Amino acid sequence: MLAKALGIELNRKTLNLEVGEHLTPQFLKLNPQHTIPTLVDNGFSVWESRAILIYLAEKYGKDDSLYPKCPQKRALINQRMFFDLNLYSSFAEYYYPIARDKQPPVPENLTKLEGQLEFLNTFLEGQTYVANDSLSLADFTLLASVSSFAACDIDVGKFPNIVRWLEHCNKTIPGADENKEGCELFKKYCFTVFICWSLSKRAQQKIVSPVSVLLI
Repeated sequence: MLAKALGIELNRKTLNLEVGEHLTPQFLKLNPQHTIPTLVDNGFSVWESRAILIYLAEKYGKDDSLYPKCPQKRALINQRMFFDLNLYSSFAEYYYPIARDKQPPVPENLTKLEGQLEFLNTFLEGQTYVANDSLSLADFTLLASVSSFAACDIDVGKFPNIVRWLEHCNKTIPGADENKEGCELFKKYCFTVFICWSLSKRAQQKIVSPVSVLLI
C-alpha cells in the first residue's frame, strides 16, 4: 500500500516458505534472520514491515506528511506502530492455534485481543486517523493488521470507531484493494494449513473417511 501511495513500483519476488526458499544462501545474505518481507533497494537490505515503511517514507516521500519530522507527531506515530506489534501478537495468540493446530478457541485470548482492539477504538475517538490529524505510516500498518483480523472472522463490528476508520481507509488509501486481496489469501493459507494438519492426523490415526475441501 505505501509503495503505491509513494508512486514506487516494486519488483516483487515470491518465496515458497514450505520448501525453504527463505533459507537459501542467497537469501540469507540479504537477511540472516530469513524473515519476510525483506526489501532490497540498490543493494541495501532492510526487513521487518514497520522498518520498511519508515525507510520508504523517509527516502521516497515527497514530503514528511506520512512520517513528520516534528518530534511529538513522530513519537505518536511510533507509539501507534509499536502498539500494532502488541495488537498483532494478541491476534496470533488467539487465532493461530485455532487455524494451525485445530485447538478450540481460548476465551481468555479472545478477551485479550478485544481489549487491544478497545484501545485502538479509544485512540480513534473523534479522530479520522490513528495518529495526529492526517494519514500516517501508523494507518498503513494498522490497516494491514485489522483487515487481516476481519478477514479471519474476528468481529470488529463491536468497535464503531474502528469500523468507521476502516471504511475511510479502504476508500482513500492507495493500494487498499490489494490489501484486501492479501487478507483473503492469508485466510485461505491459514485454512489450508489447518486442513493439511487435519489430514496428517487422520493418516496417523489410520482414519480412511474422505475429507472434502472447498476453498471459497
